[in-house]
Amino acid sequence: MGRPRLAVFALEALPNARTLRRFVAEHAAEIAFVGLSNAERPSTGGFTGQIRRHLARSGPGFLPYLGVNFGLPDLMRPLAPVTRRFSGSGDAPEATPLEPLCRRLGLPTLKVDDVNGPAVAEALRGHRADLILTFHFDQILSGATLATVPLGGLNVHPGLLPRHRGPVPTVHALSEGPDAFGITVQHLAVAIDTGAILAQEAVRLPPDITATRASVLLHERGRVLVDGILEQVAAEGRLPSGRTFPRLPYCGFPDRAMLKDLRRRGLKLTDARDLREAASLNA
Repeated sequence: MGRPRLAVFALEALPNARTLRRFVAEHAAEIAFVGLSNAERPSTGGFTGQIRRHLARSGPGFLPYLGVNFGLPDLMRPLAPVTRRFSGSGDAPEATPLEPLCRRLGLPTLKVDDVNGPAVAEALRGHRADLILTFHFDQILSGATLATVPLGGLNVHPGLLPRHRGPVPTVHALSEGPDAFGITVQHLAVAIDTGAILAQEAVRLPPDITATRASVLLHERGRVLVDGILEQVAAEGRLPSGRTFPRLPYCGFPDRAMLKDLRRRGLKLTDARDLREAASLNA
């Protein structure tokens, strides 16, 4: 069948931004459209509703992580033309926010409030997507949405599934120890992070790693694994069946006790180095 046409879904943030921008630039000829998740969509309670929930569960100690990973990159994104000019990065894909990068490449984009809504279904059919790729995406696809494309979907997860299924696997890996980090590419499934594993790799990270920096590095490694799987799909005309596994407990956002334990052990979710990277993400 040749190279599949990809519908790429993502929430652009520090963990995936540079890697995803490079992927989109390199695979532009194969991408049907890019779906950009609206992090402040009404179904999540908007910005204030999400902050209230995080404060209730994790406490204020989790806010710097959210700010560095999501808040600051979002605030700085409109300034990208100015920061690129001053930094000399020009039109480098990794320094260009995803929406303007897609415009430059001639790729359609879609703001996604509901990945299972009619607008997404129409885009998948209208742009003749063969395969869905979720790359740090914060919405769960239904069986009906996955069935809209002939080849199903791939998910990049910065953790060693079946462990640490959930939204912040590097936080849980940081808590468990240096041998707990890794990257998985799997089939998309209706239940969160339960699809068959297509590629997986344990990754040894530096001792001073933060949960934020780990996610950045692991997403970059995931891009390499995805490239290999796409080559296989092009050759065989289908996704490999993958390896199934018993479902382990869901690992959600950290609670106050986990954050307190991480602080006691001198382990950090984020640090000044991550803050500088977030501030310079679009430069």
